[in-house]
Amino acid sequence: MDKLYIAGGRPLRGTVQISGAKNSAIALIPAAILAESPVILDNLPILSDVAIYTDILEDMGARVVWQGDSLTIDPTHIQSKAMPNGKVKMLRASYYLMGAMLGRFGEAIIGLPGGCNFEPRPIDQHIKGFEALGAEVRNEYGSIHIAAKQLRGARIYLDVVSVGATINIMLAASRAQGVTLIENAAKEPEIIDVATLLNAMGASIKGAGTETIRIEGKDSLHGCRHSIIPDRIQAGTYMIAAAATRGDVVIDNIIPKHMEAVTAKLQEMGVHVYEMDEAIRVIGQPTYESVDVKALVYPGFATDLQSPMTSLLSQANGISILSDHVYNSRFKHVPELMRMGAKIRIEGRSAVIEGSPLHAAKVKATDLRAGAALVIAGLTVQDGITEVTGLEYIDRGYDNLVEKLTSLGAEVWRETDESE
Repeated sequence: MDKLYIAGGRPLRGTVQISGAKNSAIALIPAAILAESPVILDNLPILSDVAIYTDILEDMGARVVWQGDSLTIDPTHIQSKAMPNGKVKMLRASYYLMGAMLGRFGEAIIGLPGGCNFEPRPIDQHIKGFEALGAEVRNEYGSIHIAAKQLRGARIYLDVVSVGATINIMLAASRAQGVTLIENAAKEPEIIDVATLLNAMGASIKGAGTETIRIEGKDSLHGCRHSIIPDRIQAGTYMIAAAATRGDVVIDNIIPKHMEAVTAKLQEMGVHVYEMDEAIRVIGQPTYESVDVKALVYPGFATDLQSPMTSLLSQANGISILSDHVYNSRFKHVPELMRMGAKIRIEGRSAVIEGSPLHAAKVKATDLRAGAALVIAGLTVQDGITEVTGLEYIDRGYDNLVEKLTSLGAEVWRETDESE
């Protein structure tokens, strides 16, 4: 078992380079299945989820070649393959294989996805979209079986704004006959990124980033080269960490517009935030004011930053209220923060946070963003060493975490406990 040790109390200072977006990468890799010649993805983050996805594509017959942060996927000889178990169970985003394989082969058999287990996330909107396109969907022994003789464009209204469903329908509809309209679509930057790749592959997608997306299906798609957008969640995590440690950090290689909701809340607390063309500088202050935060769909405050923000709000004067209007109960990090001295109580879908000093403790990450919250909390501790386990979750979304934090002056290290 790997453990992360954090000797806190050191302000983060310097510049950190942000990697490509994890939430884009896990959709762009399966999107390559739709092409009939090689796809090159640049600025790809080196994460465990990405590695698992590349393994899955290789198992299907694709040729996958890494070169630095670029990945070449040659799907020329890829074959439809039933995947009820195995590696797909390790990924939440394995559901993107459904839309990609349905579009390419007219069929898909995929085990129900795994990943972080902070709350059940149904795929009913995905299935609704596939059925509207003409597919037959059934659940057999924990696997989703999808088949269509011919996908046909349709008008699809999503009952719930869903990033996953929006992307999955886009993937399948890109190779359907006719025109598909997705209404009440999600607007996240990652959706625009997927649409940009698909258009470069020869698809015809308009309206990505708005509530209505129009897709004109094509008989075939070809390879291309695409650079993945910066990871706004990783960027937000380092912004919050800089503020929490009262540091001075330039977060580089980002799109500042993607960070507007985070920037606004940090400034409201009293953090000094300065935007540049492709970077943001965050300068922490001795004291912070309490604020209320609501996690919403984009362009609102990202639910993926709700957990890290909890750690920062524990350092503010007074009482803050953090509500999550995307997931009802994404608060598994709260008991672990309370082990570190945080004063938090859960009321429905909100956390009521009273500012208080944190102390070192042994804590466990229960999901990806909860792990980020515990790392930030450990960085604020003035004495003692915080021990964090559950690093397999953190590895899903933060590449070279120890190296990046160390470059900013943090005292962190990772060890493997062979006895466990």
